[in-house]
Amino acid sequence: MDRSIIHINIADFAAAVERRLDRRLEGRPLIIAPQGAARATVFDMSEEAYRAGVRKGMPLGRAARLSRDMLVRPPQPARYEQAMADLLRQALPYSPLIEPGESDGHLFVDVTGTSRLFGPAVDVAWRMRRQARKDLGLDPIWTLAANKLVSKVASRLVKPIGEYIVAPGDEEAFLAPLPVWLIPGIESTDLLRLRELNLTRVHQITALGPGHLEVALGSQAAFVERAVRGQDNTAVRPVGQKPLQVTLEHTFGTDTHAPAELEAQLYALVEKAGHALRRQGRAARRVIVTADYSDGRRCIRQFRVEPPTANDLALFPLAQRALHLATARRTRVRHLRLTCDRLVYPPAQLPLFEEERRTVARQDCIIAAVDRVRERFGWGAVAVAR
Repeated sequence: MDRSIIHINIADFAAAVERRLDRRLEGRPLIIAPQGAARATVFDMSEEAYRAGVRKGMPLGRAARLSRDMLVRPPQPARYEQAMADLLRQALPYSPLIEPGESDGHLFVDVTGTSRLFGPAVDVAWRMRRQARKDLGLDPIWTLAANKLVSKVASRLVKPIGEYIVAPGDEEAFLAPLPVWLIPGIESTDLLRLRELNLTRVHQITALGPGHLEVALGSQAAFVERAVRGQDNTAVRPVGQKPLQVTLEHTFGTDTHAPAELEAQLYALVEKAGHALRRQGRAARRVIVTADYSDGRRCIRQFRVEPPTANDLALFPLAQRALHLATARRTRVRHLRLTCDRLVYPPAQLPLFEEERRTVARQDCIIAAVDRVRERFGWGAVAVAR
C-alpha cells in the first residue's frame, strides 16, 4: 500500500502567531528578535521582511536597516509552544502517527489506511487547514506525498501559502527540474562540491551513474542518489514517542578533573556523534553535556546549535563550553555523557557571507576526508591531535 504523508507547515510560524494576537502587525515587515541585546540575531521574520532581505540568524542591527517600517517583537517561546500544542490537538483525531517539529509550525501526519474513516487523504488535509484557520487563526500550507522527504520539498515550493499533491510514483519526475539545494538532508559540503561540477539541478544528478556520483561525493553518494530520486522510508513517529537523538558516554578508569583529559575524551565523543549524525543525514540543533562527579552529584549544561550541523569542528566548541560549565566544581569527574538532539535535516541555505562560506566548506571537506579514510582503513587510521 502506498503511504499518504501530509505535511502541515505554517510559514514564518513565530511571526504568524504574533500576528494572530495583534492584527496591527498584518502586512508590515515583522522581525522576531531579542530587543536590547548587543548581539541580537533574527529568530524569525514575516514574508515581507524576507522579501526585504532579512534572514534567520542575521544581526538585528543589519536587518533593521533593510526597511524603514520594520517592526521588531521579542520572541515568546511559551506562545509558540501553546500554538504547536493546539495544532497537534486538532490533528490527533485523524492519526496516531503525528511527528511535530519543535515549536516551528511543522507537522507530518501519516494518514495511510484511514480513508474508510475520514475519506481521501486530500480531504483530510483540506479539513485540517480549514480547522486551523477557523479555530487558531493560522493559515498553514499543506502538501501530500508518499514520504516525508517529498512532502517536505513540496512545502518549500509553495511557501508562504498554498498546497501541493505529489501522486505515488511521480516523486522522481516531480523533483527532476528542481535545484539541488531544495532537497532535505544534502549537506552544504555536498552542495558546494556539486556546484563546482556545475551540477545544480536534480535531473543532472540522476543522469549520473552511481560510480560517477561516488567519485564526486564519496560516502554520501548513496544517500544523495536516493534523496534526489525521492526515495525515503523514514517513518512518521507516533505521538509522544521520544525524539531521535544521538547519545554517547564514557566512564573514566580513574576519576579526573584534568581539563586536557576531559576535553580529549569529549572530542572523541563529538567525533562519534558527528559521524552518526552524518550517517543518518541529520544535523543537531542542541548539544548537552552531562558530568557525573565522584561524590554522586550530576551537572548538565547545554547549548543551542545555530545553524544546525553534523560537523565535528562546529559541534565541539559548543560542547566544550558546556563541558567547562558542567565541570566547574573542584571535584573529580567519573562519567561524561554527550547528547546531540533536536535533530533536523541539514539546512539548505548556505552561509550568507563569503568568508563564512569558505570556513564551513573547509571544515566540511576536512571531515569528509577523515570519514573516507576511516571507512576504508578503520576508525583508528586517523586521529585529531588533542
